[in-house]
Amino acid sequence: MADSKREIERKYEATPETRLPDLTRAAGVFEVVHRGVRELDAVYYDTDDLRLAAASLTLRRRTGGDDEGWHLKFPVATGIRDEIGAPLADTLPDGLAALLRSRVRHAALVPVVRLRSARDVHHLLDADGALLAELSIDEVRAERLTEDGGGATAAWTEIEVELADDGDPAFLDVVERRLRKAGVRPSASSSKLARALDETAPGTGHHKSEHKSKHRNDRGKAPGKASASGPAKATAGDHVLAYVREQTEAIITLDPAVRRGLPDSVHRMRVATRRLRSAFRTYRRILDRTLTDPLGEELKWLAAELGVDRDQEVLDERLSDALAALPRTLRLGPVRGRLRIWSTARRAGSRRRTVAVLDGQRYLTLLDSLDALLADPPLLPDAARSPGRALPRAVLKDHDRLAARIDHALVHPPGHERDLALHEARKAAKRARYAGEAARPALGGPAKRFARRMKDVQKLLGDHQDSVVARDALRDLAVQAHAAGESAFTWGLLHGQEEARAAARERELPESWARASGPGLRADLKG
Repeated sequence: MADSKREIERKYEATPETRLPDLTRAAGVFEVVHRGVRELDAVYYDTDDLRLAAASLTLRRRTGGDDEGWHLKFPVATGIRDEIGAPLADTLPDGLAALLRSRVRHAALVPVVRLRSARDVHHLLDADGALLAELSIDEVRAERLTEDGGGATAAWTEIEVELADDGDPAFLDVVERRLRKAGVRPSASSSKLARALDETAPGTGHHKSEHKSKHRNDRGKAPGKASASGPAKATAGDHVLAYVREQTEAIITLDPAVRRGLPDSVHRMRVATRRLRSAFRTYRRILDRTLTDPLGEELKWLAAELGVDRDQEVLDERLSDALAALPRTLRLGPVRGRLRIWSTARRAGSRRRTVAVLDGQRYLTLLDSLDALLADPPLLPDAARSPGRALPRAVLKDHDRLAARIDHALVHPPGHERDLALHEARKAAKRARYAGEAARPALGGPAKRFARRMKDVQKLLGDHQDSVVARDALRDLAVQAHAAGESAFTWGLLHGQEEARAAARERELPESWARASGPGLRADLKG
């Protein structure tokens, strides 16, 4: 199994002549212990088109030091990365390869840069001898290994300060103040790899040092990665494609998080698939549905697969909370154990199933198809219109669709048919909300207010649907308890509470919808 750790570090510019200040004068540092010089030799891998670097991912095989082996790093925030390590081997371990599959797919990973570093290591210790941070002065020699690089080289010196495990990130501020007083300044590069790729890029010259890097106007931005602002979005098509690109990137980025079992990752990936499918359906006058409808069906499949475990998780939490809220005198029989057994049986193998889906060809084909659509978007004539004209029309159409479904649901008397109709209204509310969110960059405040109103309706209808699902589960639990000779009283009591909760949501719906679709909504969106 691969090992994972959170890496929190800062990098600083230096020269071979740079001398460290007295860091025992930094608050909390009792002693600075020199640990000697380590020789590190790392080869970094990427695709020919540098997809990993474009996403600020790094993959290396390193020898030397205490942690030689394969290392894969995912960005978390500025100066913070999650590092996944695996033992040294001649080839990339399968576990790390899987974490890159959504990004790499069928492309080969090849050596792109070799970094050889002489690392002069110092440990910053507190009064008890505990490690606060490791500070190193690295003399780095970089060599480009790609065919177009022509063996270009670069060399520089940098200081790296890495926080100890479970350390307080504020300590890095303390160290930085001492370094700055000594004239040491933060590095403009986000990582050694980013700097090496930049300084050895074709056409920038060979044998460079930190004094010969004036061309680096954007140092720290990964090669091939668009600027934060992106291209100007002048048309409705520009805005819709930007949203599609954002959700596609979210799916690709969350894939390794789902494989690692990170909290909320499955839910977030599922939301991205739903938002993307909703955008295709909402903006059918902008993107040709003959191409987006098949993609929408595949996204529906993916969302359903991702939802197996997530839906059970939500249901477990609802039932557990309901049980915990009951007085002990009303919890008759082994109800907690019964719920645990029932839940475990339903969730068995769900994570393995999810990972199998992500490893499957159908999923990879979907990602390839989304890339192809973005590379050659099927724009319709309305895509050339101004966002202020085309987008409100699409958003309001989803609003009208929701209005019709709510009206249809409220015609039915309470019961199964109304439950089904309200479930369809919930899905329409979610689609209307996503439509507003997608239009927000173009329409601003009006779209934000619209999305917030639709979210309120969606939340109410979602609670109603959760109650419907919970009642089915409670009946199942009651049947199992009865068959096992246990009391079914508690499950019946909770069933009654859920019935009352659903009835309350139904009574609230007309007023909630009146607020959400009140006067001025259409005029507000149309500006």
